[in-house]
Amino acid sequence: MNKYIRTMFCLPFGMLKMAFTKVFHIRTFKGSLYSVVSPFTEISLEYGAKLNIGRKFRMRDGAKIRVRKGAECKIGKNVSVNSNNMIACHESIFIGDNIQFGPNVQIYDHDHDFRAEGGVSAMKYKTAPVEIGNNVWVGANVVILRGTKIGDNCVVGAGAVIKGNYPDNSIIVQKRVEDVRAISKN
Repeated sequence: MNKYIRTMFCLPFGMLKMAFTKVFHIRTFKGSLYSVVSPFTEISLEYGAKLNIGRKFRMRDGAKIRVRKGAECKIGKNVSVNSNNMIACHESIFIGDNIQFGPNVQIYDHDHDFRAEGGVSAMKYKTAPVEIGNNVWVGANVVILRGTKIGDNCVVGAGAVIKGNYPDNSIIVQKRVEDVRAISKN
């Protein structure tokens, strides 16, 4: 769909979504009314969760932002959350300014604690903050795990699963080895 037509459709919907989110979470949500948000997105905050979204925010079909009880998520200005992205916050996620996410990017600041009594069904989590600096481009199908810090002016290559600290001005690519073998006819 032409970006101008999409904007004419999504801008009024984004205004409604941001206004309703502000009404229901008056003390814990801050965001610009002038956001281009698809009607097929989800923004959910649990009790005591905080979400701050900067100006020029864009969110495409299927994207989800979930901020759980007591967690804090801050998204800077001029951020584009692409189709089927997931930002799931249990502790703290900070996303800087001028960020572009490719489709299907997943950001988690938590892991299930399978060693807890009751296993995964006990719904216990291990958490660590996630920070993404300014001017970062994240390629398609990237998974950013808890405890990750990405510096300013970085590029994350498509398909990477990353955890750790990455300095400013880095290109982060996860190399894969492809092994193709012939099938014997014996």
